[in-house]
Formats: sequence, structure tokens, C-alpha cells
Amino acid sequence: MTLNSPPLVLPPSLSRTVAALPDKDRNRLDDTITRLHTVNGRLWDTEDRVRGTLLSAAQVADCKREIDQLNAERNLLAERADEVLGSLADAGRADAPLHTETLASVIDRLSVLTLRICHSELAAARDELAHRRVPALHGQREELCAALDALVSDVVAGRRRLPVPARFKLYGRDDAAPAEIKPSRRLRRVLAFGGLSECGKSTSAEFVQRTCGAQRFKIGFLLRQAAHRKGLADPYALSPRRQAELLLGELNRFADAHADTELFTIESVHDDASIAELKRLMGDALQIVYLDASFAVRVERSGTPAQAVAAKDEIKMSRGAHQVATLADHVIDNTGSIAALRARLRRIAAPPASTALRAATPYGLGLPAAIASATADFTDAVRAYGPGVRLAALTGSPGEGSWIAGWSDLDLLVIAEHEAIGRVHEALEQYRTALGGPASLGPTLVTPGELTARCLTPRLAFVLHQLQQGSPVLHASPGLELPAISRGELAFAAVRELPQVILTMRRLRADAGPTALRQLYKHLVLACRLLLREHNQWESGPDQILAAASRMPGLTALATPSLAEISSAWRDGEAELVLKPVTVAVDQLLTWYAAQLAA
Repeated sequence: MTLNSPPLVLPPSLSRTVAALPDKDRNRLDDTITRLHTVNGRLWDTEDRVRGTLLSAAQVADCKREIDQLNAERNLLAERADEVLGSLADAGRADAPLHTETLASVIDRLSVLTLRICHSELAAARDELAHRRVPALHGQREELCAALDALVSDVVAGRRRLPVPARFKLYGRDDAAPAEIKPSRRLRRVLAFGGLSECGKSTSAEFVQRTCGAQRFKIGFLLRQAAHRKGLADPYALSPRRQAELLLGELNRFADAHADTELFTIESVHDDASIAELKRLMGDALQIVYLDASFAVRVERSGTPAQAVAAKDEIKMSRGAHQVATLADHVIDNTGSIAALRARLRRIAAPPASTALRAATPYGLGLPAAIASATADFTDAVRAYGPGVRLAALTGSPGEGSWIAGWSDLDLLVIAEHEAIGRVHEALEQYRTALGGPASLGPTLVTPGELTARCLTPRLAFVLHQLQQGSPVLHASPGLELPAISRGELAFAAVRELPQVILTMRRLRADAGPTALRQLYKHLVLACRLLLREHNQWESGPDQILAAASRMPGLTALATPSLAEISSAWRDGEAELVLKPVTVAVDQLLTWYAAQLAA
């Protein structure tokens, strides 16, 4: 709706008839007629603008293009309205006289007449001719409403037939009807950030870019790029629908050229009308995020006088920036902690999903009977705590079926609400007591909120990936939502984790006595596993990992004994027999790694 334009009021008989339609049809018709009236208002304004004497040739051309686009949209909406209104007709009277126009055509004329009355009344104060026309225009509207009501009654009763509603308008196109632009199949997900001044839009978009790998855009940049490509001088003079089409066209173009990009962000959403149109075009692929904060908080953050922030707000609100909140899929109160904001942003950018997990009993993991029994008791204990404990799983070698008594740890992952952690501690203490000396227990306790906010260490991300790939769990509550972890994310996580592993391995090598064998060997395997991930190789099992790493460019083959030999020597107290080849392999890897980074 344009500024000061009155709403379109349908005549009483038509209103009652429409009210009797099914909810779905009625809502669709209401939306379509409202949009038709809005388009007519914009068309009126654009035609007034093109008649202005101060426009350049380029601006006139832009207005002409917009008029064509609005006319095309006007006809499309009228056809959509007729699709619903056509259901009012009595299909049994094929011999009834044919009316000259459809019901939507009459409604369209009523819309234009309503706008003409409005503009004439505004002009009447300074134009005597307009003043004399106003009563006549109101009389025309009354007659048109009466005629429309009579037509509706005749159509419903079968006394008149309606013509085929298709208009087949071209407006410079080669096809018979305007084609609606659609999101590219490669444009998977877009976050649009809105809000008033200093609310955190840019900070949020930057965080999503840095942590989720999003491609970041400003709306103004996309519009200017599209306008340049289309030969348009001023994209902001176009209708909101046309602006949305230009935005989607640019997003499609970039997504098609960068197929690996999963997420895009657009900032500075200050026009509620254009973002509403973009939402209609994109559906749930576009998520509108509105950041809210009090004026006092925003002034404090800005470091500028309150008047400066208020002036910026006034400009943004004149464009409808504050109305974006009513359209938003997510409204974030950005007056709290940075941790809360970032957690919410992570959930929006990469929403968790229900995961199908493979359950197994401890006795099916190849564990010794005593350890399997203690694990089963622990599982029963945490399962009895109800929904507070969401998941329990033995990770690493038990899940891979390669656990070795006296060598391997029992790496345990428990996902539990913070309020349930105390009870989990009690169950863990009983678990350790039941295990005694045969196995070392290494628990990782994490809350569901930490997971869905993707506050993950690289190792925890890898464990979640393994569970999603089929590694078994001991217990999982129904409907458990976990973040989806891709191989690409693990490769990126490896880049961050590897430096710490290398530093730890150097520290262990500096004190490479027999007691350090186990940790030194495990860090050697972990470092090779992380390096292989960067090369998109996904081996499992220490022997296979070290063999694959030996084939990396420039690395001398790592001639270590097998895991079975090393673990046997460790259990038998003969670590010295295998320590030297392990330290030689560690030295080889460290020398190679230093050379890679020095090049």
C-alpha cells in the first residue's frame, strides 16, 4: 500500500460470499486482492513519477521498466484472484449469458477507482476541478459496487457465465505469462539481518561468516550489482517486488558460481516491503533475523551522542526497518551476553536435527565380560534418570571394535542437562569402582545446549560425526537433536587442532622414557589422522592411519611396529623394545612438519 492510500473495501454481497469460502481459499484470495491493490497504488505513483519534468532519460527508462513489471504483476495477481473467484460460479449453467469481464477485472477497476478518489480528494484543496469531480467519483464507486454485487449474485445463481480469466499479457516478453524467478537449487540457505542502528547486525553477520563459512553481502551491494547488470540507474525507485527479484537474481548468480557455499548472509535489511517480497520468493530458504536492543543500550555501544543514534533510527524507520520484526523468523534480544547471542546465531545458521543413531549393548562391543557388565550397569543407571540424560556412548576403539585390554581407554561421552550432571557424577563413580584396575575411564560430559550451539572441540565434533556415521551408542533419548557434522568441517577442525597435537608430541618426545610410550604413540597416530583429514583421507585404525600417512608427499615411511606388538610390549612391561622405532617415527613426522611450514 502506498502512503495515504485507503484500503480496498469490497461490496457487501461479495464480502459475504467470499466469507463462506474454505479458509485456505479465503486467505489466498484476501492476500491476492490486497497485493493487487498495493501494486495498483505503486503503479499510480510510478506513472506520476515518470511524468515529472526533472527526470533524466535514464530515470525515465527505469520508470518505464518498473511500469511494465508492475503491469505484469497486476495481471498475474488478477488471474490468481479469478482462480478462486471462479469457484463461485454455478458450473451447471453452460447456456447462461457470458459476461464481458471476470470478477477480478471488476475488482481491479474498483481498486483503481478507490485510488482515483483518494488522489482527487487530496488535490481538491488546491484544484477546483478536482473538487467538483469528487462527488461524481463517489457516485461511480457506488454504482460499480452495486454492479459487482449484482454480478456476484448472478454468477452464484448460474444466471451469468464468466469468461476465461487468462490475459496473455506480454509486456516485452516472449512468453505468454510472466515467469516468477525462483531460488537456484544451489542457493540453500540465506540469513537476512535486520534491526535499528547499533543493534549488532554487522557483528552477527561477521560471526556467522567466521564460524560457519557464510558468504557475506550487504543488500545495497547486491542491488547496485543487479542494477548495473540490468542497465538500471536507480534500483531503489523500483517496486519492492522488483527489488526482491533483483536481490534473488544476484544471490542465484553467486550461488551457481560457488557451488560449495552452503550459507549466505545479507545485512542492512531496512525495507520491510522488499524483504517481505523476497521471503515470498524464497520461502524457508530465507531466514529473517531481527536483532533488538533498547535505545539506551544501542547509544552506549555506539560511543556517539544519543541524537546521532536517534537520527539514524529515524531514517531507517522511515523505510520500515522497525517493521521487519513482524516478518522475522527469529527475533533476538541482543541486550544480554555475547555467549548467549553467539549460541543463538549458531543454532539459526546451522540448526540441529534429529539423528538416527545405532544402539548396541555393551556386550556387543567386544569388551571383556567384567567391563561389559560394569558398562551395562552404568547405562541402566543413567537411563533411569529419564530425559535429563540424553545420550551415553563409548567412543573411539570400543565403537570401532578395536579395544585392547590394558592399552585402550574407555572414552565415554555423556550428553546431559546441566541439572542432571551431579547424578551422572554419582553413576561415574560407581562405574570407576566396578571397573577397578582393568580399564581407565575418560568421560566427556556435555549439555544439549552446548551441542546445538555448536560449542564443540575438534575431537568432540569428530565423535559426533562418527556416531552419525553409525558408531553405536549405549543410550539415546527419542527425538535427540544433534548438530550435523560434515567432513568439510572436520577437515577445517583438523587445521585448528593439529598445532596443539604437534606441541604436545614435542613435549612428550623431550621426555621419551618407557612410561611416555603410550601417550607418544597415540599422539603420533592422532597427528597423522589429522593430516590425512586435510588431504581428504579417512582411514580408521592406527595401523591403517600410519600406513596411509607414510604415503604423504615428502614423508619418509613410518616404520613403526603394529599396534598389537606395541600394546603387547606395554602390557608385558617391555616398552623399551618398541620405544625406539616409535620415537624415530615421531622425529620423522616432526622434521617433515617443520619443513612444510618453513617453505
